[in-house]
Amino acid sequence: MVSIENGEQYYDEVFSKLTLQEANFTGIEFEECEFRDCQFTGTVFRDCKFINCTFRRCNLSMAKFPFSRLTELDFEESKLVGIDWTMADWPAYRKDAEMRFKNCILTDSSFFGLTLNELNCTDCKLHDVDFRDGDFASSTLTNCDFSNSLFMRTNLSETDFTDSHNFSINVLENNLKGATFSRYEALALLESLNIELVD
Repeated sequence: MVSIENGEQYYDEVFSKLTLQEANFTGIEFEECEFRDCQFTGTVFRDCKFINCTFRRCNLSMAKFPFSRLTELDFEESKLVGIDWTMADWPAYRKDAEMRFKNCILTDSSFFGLTLNELNCTDCKLHDVDFRDGDFASSTLTNCDFSNSLFMRTNLSETDFTDSHNFSINVLENNLKGATFSRYEALALLESLNIELVD
């Protein structure tokens, strides 16, 4: 089994069934690595780099990524509850998120003020997530549950919300130009306009 050590570089490694809850790691670089069935609950990855990595069936709830660089990451069937993504090191010169979430739980997370164009979330639970003041233009947010998530001064232009539901988005306070919604769910957008619909 491959272990993880501070200050090391790992390339094309597979980490399987690691249990490293509440651990603290610093200055590690992971490139083209895969994490399978790992437990990283409450783990801190400080000043680390994750490049083109995949997480499958992992639990990263309450994990922290202070000053870490996250590039081209795939999360599948993973739990990512309570993560403050704003702590990571997002390069100012790149707008695309290069992050994909499929069938994941991202409840109680924060993307406040981030520019993450082309963010990709499919079949995800996004309850109580903070998207305020962020730029998520051209994202794919399909078949997701946005219960109690916050949108204000958020750029959602050209974003695909097909089959997503339980969102509360004020059309006057957010940029929805060119966004796509399923016909029935789009009716929720009218609530912010105090419009009453009758049959």
